[in-house]
Amino acid sequence: MYLSVLPLIIHLMTTTDTMTQPQFTVRELPYAYDALAPQVSEETLRFHHDKHYKGYIDKLNELIVDSPYAGQPLEAIIVSADGPIFNNAAQVWNHEFFFDQLSPTPQPRPTGALKEAIDRDFGSVEQLKAQMNKAAAALFGSGWVWLAEDKAGNLTIVSEQNAGNPLRHGMKPLLCLDVWEHAYYIDYRNRRADAVAALWDNIDWKKVEARFH
Repeated sequence: MYLSVLPLIIHLMTTTDTMTQPQFTVRELPYAYDALAPQVSEETLRFHHDKHYKGYIDKLNELIVDSPYAGQPLEAIIVSADGPIFNNAAQVWNHEFFFDQLSPTPQPRPTGALKEAIDRDFGSVEQLKAQMNKAAAALFGSGWVWLAEDKAGNLTIVSEQNAGNPLRHGMKPLLCLDVWEHAYYIDYRNRRADAVAALWDNIDWKKVEARFH
């Protein structure tokens, strides 16, 4: 009798374990915590990744239980959800996108089709950086500044407060600047403009080019 019920017990345990697994999990950084110094310190990256980003994942997993968004990919949640579910889903996506574009050994400048598009729409890479820096300094409160491609194939700079993401407008995000204080305050205090200017040294244009294609 014991042997006959054992498979059922194992099945129930497996089913329960599967059901309680969080839908979204922390994505590890593609570089060491100290790899982006001095532009981004190890302390900042540990707080940014291990506390803030992880906190959004934990909260999102909690919020979507028994909701219509359970089982949906992040992009689908971002374009359709509102309120706390949108905020946490977008912040998860935004942070993964942000971390992935950084590198301790970045390709320092765009090339090929992306370079041509930047020259066409902004005049030069330097002009693009200057305009994004200006937008980041001017954004009131917390948020993100994005380089995005619109439906017509044009590049544009999009400033979004809080968790805002160009996906909501049918655009393709290519690059982003995180101007939440937790992204820079340990290293730069209230000098947001300096933090943004320094971040360009770690932007890997190879990653941005891959998003453009």
